[in-house]
Amino acid sequence: MLNIKQKINKSIREQAIKKARTRIIIAGRTPESFTQEELEIIVKEEEDQIKQNYKEKGLLGLAALLGIGWWI
Repeated sequence: MLNIKQKINKSIREQAIKKARTRIIIAGRTPESFTQEELEIIVKEEEDQIKQNYKEKGLLGLAALLGIGWWI
């Protein structure tokens, strides 16, 4: 059975793959036109972006919980 961290990482990976596919299609290319390494780089970039978004939302939620306003 997967632990919670593995489940989260798997979910993030799946989201990143979907976003990478969309990014490739928008660029007017196909996944087959990339090497395996290039695909991994694209997916890694998307994973990093998703994780960064989670961190930002978490910090904003914490600030709201503590009553820290936007003016600080």
